[in-house]
Amino acid sequence: MLMKEQQKIQHLYFRACFGASLEELEQQKNKNLKNIIKEVFDKASKIKNIEIVERPKIADRNNLTEQERRLLRKESRQKIKNLNVLWLKQMTEPQCALRERMTLFWHNHFACKTQNAYLTQKQNNLLRNYALGKFGDLLHAISKDPAMLQFLNNQQNRKEKPNENFARELMELFTLGRGNYTEKDIKEAARAFTGWGFDFSGEYVFRERQHDFDSKTFFGKTGNFNGDDIINIILENPKTALFIVRKIYTHFVNDKVDEAIVQDLASYFRKTNYDIKALLEKILSADWFYEQKNIGTHIKSPIELLVHYQKFFGLDFEDERSWLFVQKVLGQILFYPPNVAGWQEGKSWIDSSTLLFRMTLPDLIFGQKEVEINSKDDGDVDTEGLGKREAKILQSRVDWNKITKHIKTSSQKEIFEKLQNWLLPIASKNLSDDKIEGSGEVFIKNTIRQLTTSPEFQLC
Repeated sequence: MLMKEQQKIQHLYFRACFGASLEELEQQKNKNLKNIIKEVFDKASKIKNIEIVERPKIADRNNLTEQERRLLRKESRQKIKNLNVLWLKQMTEPQCALRERMTLFWHNHFACKTQNAYLTQKQNNLLRNYALGKFGDLLHAISKDPAMLQFLNNQQNRKEKPNENFARELMELFTLGRGNYTEKDIKEAARAFTGWGFDFSGEYVFRERQHDFDSKTFFGKTGNFNGDDIINIILENPKTALFIVRKIYTHFVNDKVDEAIVQDLASYFRKTNYDIKALLEKILSADWFYEQKNIGTHIKSPIELLVHYQKFFGLDFEDERSWLFVQKVLGQILFYPPNVAGWQEGKSWIDSSTLLFRMTLPDLIFGQKEVEINSKDDGDVDTEGLGKREAKILQSRVDWNKITKHIKTSSQKEIFEKLQNWLLPIASKNLSDDKIEGSGEVFIKNTIRQLTTSPEFQLC
Protein backbone atom coordinates (compact mmCIF):
# COMPACT_ATOMS: atom_id res chain seq x y z
CA MET A 1 0.00 0.00 0.00
CA LEU A 2 1.38 3.41 -0.96
CA MET A 3 1.75 5.93 1.84
CA LYS A 4 1.06 9.63 1.69
CA GLU A 5 4.06 11.93 2.06
CA GLN A 6 2.75 13.19 5.39
CA GLN A 7 2.58 9.63 6.76
CA LYS A 8 6.18 9.04 5.73
CA ILE A 9 7.29 12.20 7.50
CA GLN A 10 5.41 11.14 10.60
CA HIS A 11 7.02 7.66 10.46
CA LEU A 12 10.48 9.21 10.04
CA TYR A 13 10.00 11.41 13.09
CA PHE A 14 8.55 8.62 15.22
CA ARG A 15 11.47 6.29 14.59
CA ALA A 16 14.41 8.69 14.30
CA CYS A 17 13.49 11.78 16.34
CA PHE A 18 11.20 10.81 19.26
CA GLY A 19 8.20 12.03 17.26
CA ALA A 20 7.31 15.57 16.19
CA SER A 21 5.32 18.34 17.83
CA LEU A 22 2.47 19.94 15.89
CA GLU A 23 4.67 22.97 15.38
CA GLU A 24 7.43 20.86 13.80
CA LEU A 25 4.94 19.14 11.48
CA GLU A 26 3.57 22.53 10.43
CA GLN A 27 7.07 23.67 9.53
CA GLN A 28 7.68 20.57 7.40
CA LYS A 29 4.38 20.34 5.53
CA ASN A 30 5.64 21.95 2.27
CA LYS A 31 8.99 20.13 2.18
CA ASN A 32 9.69 16.81 0.52
CA LEU A 33 10.89 13.79 2.45
CA LYS A 34 14.41 13.84 1.01
CA ASN A 35 15.02 17.40 2.23
CA ILE A 36 13.56 16.64 5.65
CA ILE A 37 15.90 13.65 6.08
CA LYS A 38 18.84 15.89 5.18
CA GLU A 39 17.65 18.45 7.71
CA VAL A 40 17.39 15.80 10.44
CA PHE A 41 21.02 14.77 9.86
CA ASP A 42 22.22 18.38 9.58
CA LYS A 43 20.76 19.15 13.00
CA ALA A 44 22.37 16.00 14.40
CA SER A 45 25.82 17.24 13.41
CA LYS A 46 25.77 19.56 16.42
CA ILE A 47 26.66 18.05 19.78
CA LYS A 48 25.26 19.33 23.06
CA ASN A 49 27.02 17.63 25.94
CA ILE A 50 25.57 17.47 29.43
CA GLU A 51 27.99 18.87 31.97
CA ILE A 52 26.66 19.42 35.47
CA VAL A 53 29.05 17.19 37.46
CA GLU A 54 32.57 18.43 38.11
CA ARG A 55 35.60 16.21 37.65
CA PRO A 56 36.56 14.73 41.05
CA LYS A 57 39.71 16.03 42.64
CA ILE A 58 42.47 13.49 42.99
CA ALA A 59 42.49 12.42 46.61
CA ASP A 60 43.22 9.40 48.69
CA ARG A 61 39.75 8.17 49.52
CA ASN A 62 41.24 5.65 51.90
CA ASN A 63 41.56 8.51 54.40
CA LEU A 64 37.86 9.34 54.36
CA THR A 65 35.69 8.39 57.31
CA GLU A 66 32.71 6.13 56.78
CA GLN A 67 30.38 9.11 57.30
CA GLU A 68 32.22 11.10 54.62
CA ARG A 69 31.95 8.15 52.23
CA ARG A 70 28.20 7.87 52.83
CA LEU A 71 27.79 11.57 52.16
CA LEU A 72 29.73 11.29 48.88
CA ARG A 73 27.60 8.33 47.78
CA LYS A 74 24.40 10.22 48.63
CA GLU A 75 25.53 13.30 46.69
CA SER A 76 26.49 11.15 43.73
CA ARG A 77 23.10 9.40 43.66
CA GLN A 78 21.35 12.78 43.63
CA LYS A 79 23.55 14.01 40.77
CA ILE A 80 22.72 10.90 38.73
CA LYS A 81 19.02 11.65 39.26
CA ASN A 82 19.66 15.20 38.01
CA LEU A 83 21.48 13.82 34.97
CA ASN A 84 18.54 11.51 34.31
CA VAL A 85 15.98 14.32 34.21
CA LEU A 86 18.26 16.66 32.26
CA TRP A 87 18.95 14.04 29.57
CA LEU A 88 15.26 13.17 29.33
CA LYS A 89 14.43 16.83 28.66
CA GLN A 90 17.26 17.20 26.15
CA MET A 91 15.70 14.38 24.11
CA THR A 92 12.70 16.63 23.42
CA GLU A 93 14.77 19.38 21.76
CA PRO A 94 14.28 19.26 17.95
CA GLN A 95 17.89 20.15 17.21
CA CYS A 96 19.09 17.23 19.36
CA ALA A 97 16.60 14.59 18.25
CA LEU A 98 18.50 12.10 16.10
CA ARG A 99 21.76 12.31 18.07
CA GLU A 100 19.93 11.79 21.36
CA ARG A 101 17.97 8.95 19.78
CA MET A 102 21.21 7.20 18.89
CA THR A 103 22.77 8.04 22.26
CA LEU A 104 19.86 6.22 23.89
CA PHE A 105 20.35 3.26 21.53
CA TRP A 106 24.03 2.97 22.45
CA HIS A 107 23.18 3.48 26.14
CA ASN A 108 21.26 0.22 25.92
CA HIS A 109 23.75 -1.56 23.66
CA PHE A 110 26.70 -0.74 25.95
CA ALA A 111 24.58 -1.19 29.07
CA CYS A 112 26.50 0.02 32.08
CA LYS A 113 25.81 1.26 35.59
CA THR A 114 27.98 3.09 38.09
CA GLN A 115 27.26 4.94 41.33
CA ASN A 116 29.83 7.57 40.35
CA ALA A 117 27.97 10.56 38.87
CA TYR A 118 31.03 11.93 37.09
CA LEU A 119 31.69 8.62 35.35
CA THR A 120 27.99 8.40 34.45
CA GLN A 121 28.10 11.83 32.84
CA LYS A 122 31.41 11.11 31.13
CA GLN A 123 30.11 7.93 29.51
CA ASN A 124 26.86 9.59 28.47
CA ASN A 125 28.81 12.31 26.66
CA LEU A 126 31.10 9.71 25.10
CA LEU A 127 28.11 7.89 23.61
CA ARG A 128 26.67 11.22 22.40
CA ASN A 129 29.94 12.26 20.71
CA TYR A 130 30.41 8.94 18.89
CA ALA A 131 26.70 8.22 18.34
CA LEU A 132 26.81 8.93 14.59
CA GLY A 133 30.49 8.37 13.90
CA LYS A 134 32.43 5.20 13.09
CA PHE A 135 31.44 2.18 15.17
CA GLY A 136 35.09 1.18 15.46
CA ASP A 137 35.96 4.52 17.07
CA LEU A 138 33.03 4.14 19.46
CA LEU A 139 34.14 0.62 20.36
CA HIS A 140 37.71 1.67 21.05
CA ALA A 141 36.49 4.61 23.15
CA ILE A 142 33.98 2.65 25.23
CA SER A 143 36.67 0.02 25.90
CA LYS A 144 38.71 2.69 27.67
CA ASP A 145 35.77 4.31 29.39
CA PRO A 146 36.20 4.30 33.20
CA ALA A 147 32.52 3.53 33.90
CA MET A 148 32.63 0.48 31.62
CA LEU A 149 35.99 -0.68 32.96
CA GLN A 150 34.60 -0.42 36.48
CA PHE A 151 31.28 -2.11 35.65
CA LEU A 152 32.93 -5.09 33.95
CA ASN A 153 35.72 -5.44 36.53
CA ASN A 154 38.61 -4.64 34.21
CA GLN A 155 40.18 -2.61 37.00
CA GLN A 156 40.96 -6.02 38.51
CA ASN A 157 42.25 -7.52 35.24
CA ARG A 158 45.94 -8.24 35.87
CA LYS A 159 48.58 -10.41 34.22
CA GLU A 160 48.82 -12.69 37.24
CA LYS A 161 45.06 -13.10 37.47
CA PRO A 162 43.15 -12.16 34.27
CA ASN A 163 39.50 -11.16 34.68
CA GLU A 164 37.42 -12.28 31.70
CA ASN A 165 34.28 -10.18 32.23
CA PHE A 166 35.05 -7.36 29.82
CA ALA A 167 36.47 -9.64 27.11
CA ARG A 168 33.42 -11.91 27.30
CA GLU A 169 30.85 -9.10 27.02
CA LEU A 170 32.89 -7.38 24.32
CA MET A 171 32.28 -10.36 22.07
CA GLU A 172 28.93 -11.65 23.29
CA LEU A 173 27.00 -8.40 23.68
CA PHE A 174 28.96 -5.61 21.99
CA THR A 175 30.20 -7.09 18.69
CA LEU A 176 29.92 -10.71 17.56
CA GLY A 177 27.04 -12.26 19.43
CA ARG A 178 26.93 -15.58 21.27
CA GLY A 179 28.30 -18.62 19.45
CA ASN A 180 30.76 -16.74 17.28
CA TYR A 181 33.86 -17.15 19.46
CA THR A 182 35.44 -19.75 21.73
CA GLU A 183 36.32 -19.84 25.42
CA LYS A 184 39.96 -19.80 24.31
CA ASP A 185 39.29 -16.51 22.44
CA ILE A 186 37.86 -15.00 25.64
CA LYS A 187 40.86 -16.03 27.73
CA GLU A 188 43.33 -14.68 25.18
CA ALA A 189 41.40 -11.42 24.78
CA ALA A 190 41.26 -10.97 28.56
CA ARG A 191 45.07 -11.19 28.66
CA ALA A 192 45.26 -8.43 26.04
CA PHE A 193 43.15 -6.09 28.19
CA THR A 194 45.20 -6.59 31.37
CA GLY A 195 46.35 -3.29 32.84
CA TRP A 196 43.48 -1.25 31.34
CA GLY A 197 42.03 0.79 34.20
CA PHE A 198 41.29 4.30 35.47
CA ASP A 199 42.44 6.65 38.21
CA PHE A 200 40.67 8.66 40.92
CA SER A 201 40.14 11.59 38.56
CA GLY A 202 38.08 9.39 36.23
CA GLU A 203 40.66 9.09 33.44
CA TYR A 204 41.76 5.97 31.61
CA VAL A 205 45.22 4.71 32.58
CA PHE A 206 47.38 1.90 31.22
CA ARG A 207 49.15 0.12 34.06
CA GLU A 208 52.17 -1.33 32.32
CA ARG A 209 53.21 -3.55 35.22
CA GLN A 210 49.83 -5.28 35.20
CA HIS A 211 49.76 -5.91 31.45
CA ASP A 212 50.55 -9.26 29.87
CA PHE A 213 53.01 -8.51 27.05
CA ASP A 214 53.44 -12.18 26.09
CA SER A 215 52.24 -13.66 22.83
CA LYS A 216 48.53 -14.43 22.41
CA THR A 217 46.54 -16.36 19.82
CA PHE A 218 43.15 -14.86 18.95
CA PHE A 219 40.88 -15.97 16.11
CA GLY A 220 43.78 -17.88 14.57
CA LYS A 221 46.21 -14.96 14.68
CA THR A 222 49.25 -14.86 16.94
CA GLY A 223 51.10 -11.81 18.23
CA ASN A 224 51.81 -9.60 21.23
CA PHE A 225 48.29 -8.24 21.05
CA ASN A 226 46.94 -5.49 23.28
CA GLY A 227 43.29 -4.53 23.69
CA ASP A 228 43.24 -2.27 20.62
CA ASP A 229 44.61 -5.12 18.49
CA ILE A 230 41.86 -7.42 19.75
CA ILE A 231 39.19 -4.85 18.84
CA ASN A 232 40.64 -4.40 15.36
CA ILE A 233 40.59 -8.16 14.76
CA ILE A 234 36.96 -8.28 15.90
CA LEU A 235 36.09 -5.46 13.49
CA GLU A 236 37.63 -7.47 10.62
CA ASN A 237 35.09 -10.22 11.29
CA PRO A 238 31.99 -9.83 9.04
CA LYS A 239 29.82 -11.18 11.86
CA THR A 240 30.41 -7.97 13.80
CA ALA A 241 28.77 -5.86 11.11
CA LEU A 242 25.94 -8.34 10.84
CA PHE A 243 25.35 -8.36 14.61
CA ILE A 244 25.25 -4.54 14.88
CA VAL A 245 23.11 -4.05 11.77
CA ARG A 246 20.58 -6.66 12.86
CA LYS A 247 20.21 -4.90 16.20
CA ILE A 248 19.80 -1.48 14.57
CA TYR A 249 17.29 -2.88 12.07
CA THR A 250 15.27 -4.50 14.85
CA HIS A 251 15.29 -1.26 16.84
CA PHE A 252 14.52 1.21 14.05
CA VAL A 253 12.65 -0.79 11.42
CA ASN A 254 10.88 -3.95 12.56
CA ASP A 255 11.17 -6.81 15.06
CA LYS A 256 10.62 -9.18 12.14
CA VAL A 257 13.96 -9.10 10.36
CA ASP A 258 14.18 -9.16 6.59
CA GLU A 259 17.40 -11.17 6.25
CA ALA A 260 18.09 -10.07 2.68
CA ILE A 261 17.95 -6.40 3.67
CA VAL A 262 20.05 -6.95 6.78
CA GLN A 263 22.72 -8.81 4.81
CA ASP A 264 22.83 -5.97 2.28
CA LEU A 265 23.06 -3.34 5.03
CA ALA A 266 25.81 -5.28 6.83
CA SER A 267 27.84 -5.40 3.64
CA TYR A 268 27.36 -1.64 3.20
CA PHE A 269 28.30 -1.03 6.85
CA ARG A 270 31.63 -2.82 6.34
CA LYS A 271 32.33 -1.01 3.07
CA THR A 272 31.86 2.35 4.78
CA ASN A 273 34.22 1.33 7.60
CA TYR A 274 31.33 0.98 10.04
CA ASP A 275 29.97 4.48 9.41
CA ILE A 276 26.88 4.73 11.63
CA LYS A 277 25.57 7.91 10.04
CA ALA A 278 25.87 6.47 6.53
CA LEU A 279 24.06 3.31 7.65
CA LEU A 280 21.19 5.30 9.16
CA GLU A 281 20.91 7.52 6.09
CA LYS A 282 20.60 4.40 3.93
CA ILE A 283 17.90 2.98 6.20
CA LEU A 284 15.86 6.17 6.56
CA SER A 285 16.04 6.89 2.82
CA ALA A 286 15.04 3.40 1.70
CA ASP A 287 11.59 2.83 0.18
CA TRP A 288 11.17 -0.34 2.24
CA PHE A 289 11.51 1.69 5.46
CA TYR A 290 8.19 3.37 4.63
CA GLU A 291 6.30 0.23 3.64
CA GLN A 292 3.04 -0.34 5.50
CA LYS A 293 4.36 -3.50 7.19
CA ASN A 294 6.89 -1.34 9.09
CA ILE A 295 4.39 1.27 10.31
CA GLY A 296 3.15 1.18 13.89
CA THR A 297 4.96 -2.08 14.70
CA HIS A 298 7.33 -0.69 17.31
CA ILE A 299 6.20 -0.70 20.96
CA LYS A 300 7.38 2.53 22.55
CA SER A 301 9.96 2.09 25.27
CA PRO A 302 9.11 3.84 28.56
CA ILE A 303 11.61 6.59 27.71
CA GLU A 304 10.13 7.10 24.25
CA LEU A 305 6.67 7.28 25.81
CA LEU A 306 7.75 9.92 28.32
CA VAL A 307 9.56 11.98 25.68
CA HIS A 308 6.40 11.91 23.57
CA TYR A 309 4.37 13.31 26.47
CA GLN A 310 6.95 16.06 26.95
CA LYS A 311 7.34 16.86 23.29
CA PHE A 312 3.70 16.67 22.26
CA PHE A 313 2.04 18.31 25.25
CA GLY A 314 4.81 20.26 26.96
CA LEU A 315 4.39 17.99 29.99
CA ASP A 316 6.36 18.75 33.14
CA PHE A 317 6.02 17.66 36.76
CA GLU A 318 5.99 19.90 39.82
CA ASP A 319 8.21 17.34 41.56
CA GLU A 320 11.05 16.17 39.30
CA ARG A 321 11.18 12.89 41.20
CA SER A 322 7.95 12.00 39.41
CA TRP A 323 9.96 11.51 36.19
CA LEU A 324 12.01 8.86 37.96
CA PHE A 325 8.98 7.29 39.57
CA VAL A 326 7.21 6.87 36.23
CA GLN A 327 10.36 5.41 34.65
CA LYS A 328 10.62 2.93 37.50
CA VAL A 329 7.03 1.77 37.26
CA LEU A 330 7.28 1.40 33.48
CA GLY A 331 10.53 -0.57 33.77
CA GLN A 332 13.23 1.66 32.28
CA ILE A 333 15.29 4.11 34.33
CA LEU A 334 18.02 5.99 32.49
CA PHE A 335 21.47 5.03 33.81
CA TYR A 336 20.04 1.98 35.59
CA PRO A 337 19.89 -0.87 33.05
CA PRO A 338 18.81 -4.14 34.68
CA ASN A 339 22.07 -5.91 33.78
CA VAL A 340 24.91 -5.87 31.24
CA ALA A 341 22.56 -7.17 28.53
CA GLY A 342 20.47 -4.00 28.84
CA TRP A 343 16.72 -3.71 28.50
CA GLN A 344 14.98 -6.27 26.35
CA GLU A 345 12.79 -4.38 23.92
CA GLY A 346 9.59 -5.07 21.97
CA LYS A 347 6.91 -7.04 23.78
CA SER A 348 9.04 -7.23 26.94
CA TRP A 349 8.00 -3.64 27.68
CA ILE A 350 4.47 -4.86 28.24
CA ASP A 351 3.10 -6.99 31.06
CA SER A 352 -0.15 -6.78 32.99
CA SER A 353 1.06 -4.07 35.41
CA THR A 354 2.92 -1.87 32.92
CA LEU A 355 0.11 -2.09 30.37
CA LEU A 356 -2.40 -0.96 32.98
CA PHE A 357 -0.13 1.90 33.97
CA ARG A 358 0.45 2.96 30.36
CA MET A 359 -3.29 3.03 29.68
CA THR A 360 -4.10 5.02 32.81
CA LEU A 361 -1.13 7.39 32.62
CA PRO A 362 -3.10 10.11 30.76
CA ASP A 363 -5.70 10.21 33.54
CA LEU A 364 -2.98 10.28 36.18
CA ILE A 365 -1.16 13.11 34.44
CA PHE A 366 -4.20 15.19 33.65
CA GLY A 367 -6.06 14.27 36.83
CA GLN A 368 -3.09 14.35 39.27
CA LYS A 369 -4.18 11.17 41.00
CA GLU A 370 -2.08 9.00 43.30
CA VAL A 371 -0.70 5.83 41.78
CA GLU A 372 -1.50 2.45 43.28
CA ILE A 373 0.68 0.07 41.32
CA ASN A 374 3.78 -2.07 41.84
CA SER A 375 6.90 -1.50 39.77
CA LYS A 376 8.70 -4.11 37.69
CA ASP A 377 11.59 -6.13 39.08
CA ASP A 378 14.93 -4.33 38.86
CA GLY A 379 17.05 -7.28 37.80
CA ASP A 380 20.63 -6.84 39.03
CA VAL A 381 20.07 -3.35 40.38
CA ASP A 382 18.18 -1.88 43.31
CA THR A 383 16.33 1.30 42.41
CA GLU A 384 13.83 1.23 45.24
CA GLY A 385 15.04 4.65 46.45
CA LEU A 386 14.04 6.23 43.15
CA GLY A 387 10.34 5.53 43.62
CA LYS A 388 9.51 7.53 46.73
CA ARG A 389 5.90 7.61 47.80
CA GLU A 390 5.73 11.40 47.69
CA ALA A 391 6.60 11.27 43.98
CA LYS A 392 3.58 9.08 43.23
CA ILE A 393 1.20 12.01 43.04
CA LEU A 394 1.80 13.25 39.55
CA GLN A 395 1.26 16.97 39.83
CA SER A 396 1.75 17.91 36.22
CA ARG A 397 1.70 20.93 33.95
CA VAL A 398 0.47 20.63 30.37
CA ASP A 399 0.91 23.40 27.80
CA TRP A 400 -2.48 23.29 26.05
CA ASN A 401 -1.73 26.46 24.13
CA LYS A 402 1.14 24.57 22.47
CA ILE A 403 -1.55 22.41 20.88
CA THR A 404 -4.65 24.54 20.43
CA LYS A 405 -2.85 27.30 18.51
CA HIS A 406 -2.18 24.77 15.75
CA ILE A 407 -5.78 23.50 15.57
CA LYS A 408 -7.48 25.86 13.11
CA THR A 409 -9.90 23.53 11.40
CA SER A 410 -13.56 24.00 12.20
CA SER A 411 -15.43 20.71 12.26
CA GLN A 412 -14.94 18.19 15.05
CA LYS A 413 -14.35 15.48 12.49
CA GLU A 414 -11.40 17.43 11.03
CA ILE A 415 -10.02 18.15 14.48
CA PHE A 416 -10.25 14.49 15.42
CA GLU A 417 -8.51 13.38 12.22
CA LYS A 418 -5.73 15.92 12.64
CA LEU A 419 -5.05 14.87 16.22
CA GLN A 420 -5.28 11.18 15.37
CA ASN A 421 -2.90 11.52 12.42
CA TRP A 422 -0.48 13.36 14.67
CA LEU A 423 -0.54 11.10 17.74
CA LEU A 424 -1.12 7.63 16.32
CA PRO A 425 0.95 5.75 13.71
CA ILE A 426 -2.17 3.85 12.66
CA ALA A 427 -5.84 4.78 13.01
CA SER A 428 -7.64 3.81 16.19
CA LYS A 429 -9.90 0.78 15.86
CA ASN A 430 -12.35 1.97 18.49
CA LEU A 431 -12.37 5.76 18.51
CA SER A 432 -14.17 8.27 16.31
CA ASP A 433 -15.15 11.92 16.67
CA ASP A 434 -18.81 11.12 17.40
CA LYS A 435 -17.80 9.19 20.55
CA ILE A 436 -16.10 12.19 22.15
CA GLU A 437 -18.00 14.78 24.18
CA GLY A 438 -17.59 18.55 24.34
CA SER A 439 -16.90 21.34 21.90
CA GLY A 440 -14.04 23.74 21.18
CA GLU A 441 -11.09 23.40 23.54
CA VAL A 442 -12.94 20.85 25.70
CA PHE A 443 -13.36 18.62 22.66
CA ILE A 444 -9.63 18.93 21.86
CA LYS A 445 -8.65 17.97 25.42
CA ASN A 446 -11.09 15.07 25.53
CA THR A 447 -9.89 13.82 22.14
CA ILE A 448 -6.25 13.91 23.23
CA ARG A 449 -7.13 12.14 26.44
CA GLN A 450 -8.96 9.40 24.54
CA LEU A 451 -6.27 9.01 21.90
CA THR A 452 -3.44 8.75 24.45
CA THR A 453 -5.41 6.07 26.27
CA SER A 454 -5.77 3.98 23.11
CA PRO A 455 -3.57 0.93 22.44
CA GLU A 456 -2.34 2.55 19.21
CA PHE A 457 -0.67 5.36 21.20
CA GLN A 458 1.70 2.76 22.65
CA LEU A 459 3.05 2.15 19.15
CA CYS A 460 5.16 4.15 16.75
